[in-house]
Amino acid sequence: MAEASQPPTAGNLFELNMRLDQPLDAEAEQLPSSAEPKAPSAFTTLRFAFQSLGIVYGDLGTSPLYVYHSTFPDGLTEKEDLMGALSLIIYLLLLIPLLKYTFIVMKANDNGQGGTFSLYSLICRHARVDTIPSQHWTDRMLTTYQSHVLDEKSVAGKTKHWLEENTYAQKLLVLLVLFGTSMLIGDGLLTPAISVLSSVGGIQVNKPQVNDDWVLALACIILVLLFSVQRFGTGKVGWFFAPAVFVWFLSIGLIGIYNIVKHDPVVLKAFLPKYIFRYFQGHAKKSWVSLGGILLSITGTEALYADVGHFTVSSVQIAFPFFVLPCLLASYVGQAAYLSKHPGDVTHAFYRSIPEPVYWPMFVVATVAAIIASQATITATFATIKQAVALGCFPRVKLVFTSSKHLGQVYIPEINWILMVLCIIITAGFRGTIQIGNAYGIAVVALMLVTTMLMILVMLLVWRTNLFFIILFATVFMAVELVLLSSVLFKFKQGGWAPLVIGGLCLAVMFTWHYGMLKKYEVEQQNKVPVSWILGLGPCLGLVRVPGIGFIYSELAHGVPSIFSHFMTHLPAIHAVVVFVCVKYLPVNIVPEEERFLFRRIGPKEFRLYRCVARYGYRDLHKRDDKFEDNLISNLSLYIMQNCPSESTSVYDEGSVSHVVESPLLPDGQSTTGMQSIRELSSGTNSIEITSPAHTSKNTTQRVRFAIEQVESETEVEDEDVAFLQEARRAGIVHILGDVVIKAKSHSNIGKKFLIDYMYALLQRICRENSAALNIPHENLLNVGQVYFV
Repeated sequence: MAEASQPPTAGNLFELNMRLDQPLDAEAEQLPSSAEPKAPSAFTTLRFAFQSLGIVYGDLGTSPLYVYHSTFPDGLTEKEDLMGALSLIIYLLLLIPLLKYTFIVMKANDNGQGGTFSLYSLICRHARVDTIPSQHWTDRMLTTYQSHVLDEKSVAGKTKHWLEENTYAQKLLVLLVLFGTSMLIGDGLLTPAISVLSSVGGIQVNKPQVNDDWVLALACIILVLLFSVQRFGTGKVGWFFAPAVFVWFLSIGLIGIYNIVKHDPVVLKAFLPKYIFRYFQGHAKKSWVSLGGILLSITGTEALYADVGHFTVSSVQIAFPFFVLPCLLASYVGQAAYLSKHPGDVTHAFYRSIPEPVYWPMFVVATVAAIIASQATITATFATIKQAVALGCFPRVKLVFTSSKHLGQVYIPEINWILMVLCIIITAGFRGTIQIGNAYGIAVVALMLVTTMLMILVMLLVWRTNLFFIILFATVFMAVELVLLSSVLFKFKQGGWAPLVIGGLCLAVMFTWHYGMLKKYEVEQQNKVPVSWILGLGPCLGLVRVPGIGFIYSELAHGVPSIFSHFMTHLPAIHAVVVFVCVKYLPVNIVPEEERFLFRRIGPKEFRLYRCVARYGYRDLHKRDDKFEDNLISNLSLYIMQNCPSESTSVYDEGSVSHVVESPLLPDGQSTTGMQSIRELSSGTNSIEITSPAHTSKNTTQRVRFAIEQVESETEVEDEDVAFLQEARRAGIVHILGDVVIKAKSHSNIGKKFLIDYMYALLQRICRENSAALNIPHENLLNVGQVYFV
C-alpha cells in the first residue's frame, strides 16, 4: 500500500470499485464465507491447553474451597446425605461443564470468540434482528460475516421470519442479552469476594486464635491490592498463571486420591446415580434447598466459553476432560471420604482434609489460585463491557489496552474502581461465604439460562439442527437449570438479592443507553441533508474552500448529516476536501484491515466531498491516531484512482464498497464472484493478482493474469486528484464532531421523559465525551452542537 505522504502510482497497490445496485435478497445466496483457518499442530494445541489453565479454569478450580460448607451450612449428620450431595456434584460436572459447554456450546463460537455477545452476533447474522443502526447489506459481504440462506418453509425459516417481523421479540432478545451481560458483571463482582475470602479463611484451621475480623481484614487487603494492579494488565504476570493453576489442580487431585485411599474408598459408589434419588427421598425440601450449594461446584463454567477466544476450541476441549475434570472429581470425592469419617469438619472441609505436612504450602497455593481466578473473571468483565460499548449497549468508558499483542486484554479504570468498592462492601457486609455463595449462585445459573435460550436459537437458525435434538437440548438443560434457579431463589433473603439488585442496576444503565442511542440515530436519520441540496450549491458549496481536510464524524453511514448544514450556516468557510466519517460496529468479532473502509464520492469530482465508513467488530480496537488517518487517506487515494461514479450519478445512491471487483471477465470466459481485492503483481507488467477471501485462506491466493488497458487522460486526472488530496493532507486535518443532544417532546409519556431527560441525560454527562472515545486531540477538534426533540 502506498504511504500516506506519497500519491499512489500505477506500480503501487490499487483496487477497483464496483457499484452495488442489487437488493439484499439478490445477494443473499452469494454471501462469501471465510475459509477455515489452518488447524494448529498437535504441539500448539497442547501448549494452548496448558496455557488455558491459567485463564479459563481458575474460577472453576477454586470451587472445592467452599462447596461442601455451602451445601451443609447447618452441619452434616448423615453419610447418606454426603453420598447424595457427592453424586449430584459428579453428575452436575459431567452434565453442565463437560457435555453442555465443552462439547455443545463451545462449537457456537464466532470465529473463535465466545460469550453472550458472540451468540447474539451469530443470531443477528442469520436473522435481521439486531438493533444496531446504520446496517447495510454490503456488511454481509465481510469474510468474517458467515451466514447462509434458510428455507422459508422450514421451522428455521418460519422462526427467522417471525423474529424479523416481530419487534417485541427483537426487543426481548436484546433484553435477554443485556440481562446475561449484567449477570456476568455480577459474576465479576462476586468471584473475587468468595474466592479470596474462602482461601484466606483456611488460616483459622491451623491458627484458631485468628478470629473472623482478622480474616475479613486480610481478605479486603488482598482485594484492594488485586484491583489496584489491574492497570498493569495480565501480560507481565500472565506467564505465571498457567503453571500456578496447574500446580493447584495437580495438588488437589493428588490430595483427593490420598484421602480416598486413607479414609473411605466406599465413597466411590457415589458415581452410581441411585444416591441422587435416595438424597431426595429422605427429606426432599432440605435436599432441594441444598442444591444452591451444590451449584457452586460448576461456578466458572461460563468462562469455558467466554474465554475461548484467547486460545482454540480444541485446546479447551482437551484440557477440561483430560486434566481439569479428573482433578476436580478427585478433590470432591477425597473431601467426601474425609467427611465420612470427620463430619464435624464440614465448615473447613477442604483445609481439614489436607495432610498436616503440606498444609501451609497448600494454603499459599490456594490463595494464589483464588487471586488468579479473580483476575481472570475481572479481565473477562472488562472485555465484555468493551464489547457492550462497541455495540452501543453501554456508556462510553475509558479503554486502556494493556497488551499490544492481545486486544482482549483491556483495562477500564472506572469499572475497576466501582467493582472494587462493591466487592469490598459485599465481603464486609456478608462477612462469610454462605451468603456470598447464595448471591453467587443466582448470578451463575441465570447466566447459564441465558446461554441455553440463545443456544436454542443458534441451533435452529445457524446450525439448522434436527428439531428433535433441539427439543432434547432445551428440555434437559432448561429443566436442570430452572430447578437450580428455584433453589437459589429460595435463599433470596440470605444474600440472593445481591446479584439481582446489581444486575438490575446494570440492566437499567445498558437499556437506557441503548434506547437513547437508537433514538439519537433515528433523529439524525430523519434530519439528514439531501444530496441534491448539496449539489445545488456548486463546487464551492457557497463557501470559501480553505486548505486542509475536514473529517466530519456522524452516526450516519448513508446520507449527509444535518450538522454539515448547521456548520455551513454558521461558518463562512469549509475545507478543500471534506470526508464524512462514520465509525460503526458490526455484529462480528473482527473486521479484517483490508475490508475496513468503504468509500463513496458525493457529487462530481470538483466538489471533493467523500463518504468513509470505517467498520469494526466488537473485539476490534478503534483508535483515532496517525495510523488511522494515514490508512484512511491512503485508501481514499486508492479509491480516487479508480475513477468511480459519484452518488449523484449512481443508480444505487447510498454506499459503495471499496476493495470490491465488478466481476471482471477472465480469459476463460468465467467471471469472479464475491469480494476480491486486486493487487498488481509487478510494476513492470500488466498482470493482476486476484485474492478471494470467500474461497481461499488468508495466505492463499488465486492468481489470474489478464491485460489492463488504461486511458492516459484518465490517469492524469486521477493523479491530479490524488496530488490535491496529499497537498490537503499536508495542510492539516480538522475533526468536526456532531454533539447531538436529544430531549423528550412535551407530550411524551412519563416513562419516555424519565428515560431521555433524566437517565440518559445523566449517563451522557458522566460518561466520556465522544471526542475522548475517538481519541481526537482538542487542538484539531471542532464541536457542532444540536438539540433535537424525540
